[in-house]
Amino acid sequence: MSENPIRVVLVEDHTLVRQGFRRLLEDNARLKVVGEGGTGLEAIALAEELRPDIMLLDMAMPELNGMEAAEKISRLQPQIKLIILSMYSDEAYVRQALRVGVKGYLLKDALDLDLAQAVLRVAQGHTYLSPGISDLLVTAFQKGNAEAADDPYERLTLREKQVLQLVAQGNSNKEIAQLLNISPNTVAVHRANLMETLGIHRTAELVLYAVKKGFIKPQ
Repeated sequence: MSENPIRVVLVEDHTLVRQGFRRLLEDNARLKVVGEGGTGLEAIALAEELRPDIMLLDMAMPELNGMEAAEKISRLQPQIKLIILSMYSDEAYVRQALRVGVKGYLLKDALDLDLAQAVLRVAQGHTYLSPGISDLLVTAFQKGNAEAADDPYERLTLREKQVLQLVAQGNSNKEIAQLLNISPNTVAVHRANLMETLGIHRTAELVLYAVKKGFIKPQ
C-alpha cells in the first residue's frame, strides 16, 4: 500500500511565481498541493481550514508578511511545519524565522534545485536551510548576538508588527482597523507605539524601514 502524499499549502502573492512553485512540487509524486493563497492573512485562514502537513510562505506578502504569518500559525497550529521562501539571506531574518518556529528557510534563487527536497526533509522532522545559510549562521554566532539583541523590532508586539506592515503598504487607519477587526483608535495607538519604539517619526521612513527589513517589496 502506497504512502499518503504530503499535503502542502503554497502562499505566494505573485500568481505566475506561485504556479511555477506548484509545478516544481507536483513533479514529485510524494507531494500534493492542497491549497494556494496570496497574502499573510489568507495563509492563516488556510492553515485553519486545511490543516496541511507543510506550508510554504513567501517572506514579502500583502496584509501580513510571511514571518508574522508563520509566528501566528506556529502558535495556533503547531503541528503544521512551516517553510519561508525569501530573496533575503541576511542571518537576522533566518534567526528570526527559526525563533518563531519555522522549520525551513529557502532562497528563491535556488528553488528549482531544492524545493521538493526541502519539503520532504522538513516533513520528516528535519530543519532545512538553503545551501550557504548554515555557514552564514555559524559566522554570525561566532561574531556574537549583541546587535540582534538590541534590534528594537524585536520589542514590538505581534499586533504592532501587523500594523507596521499594513501602514507601510499604504493602508489608512480605517482600512487597517477593518482588516484586523479592531477600532481605528486602537490602530492609532499601535501605530504611535511602534513608531516610538523604532525611533521613526514619518510614514515615509516607516515604508523604507519595511523594505529594508524585507517585509514589503520595493516599488
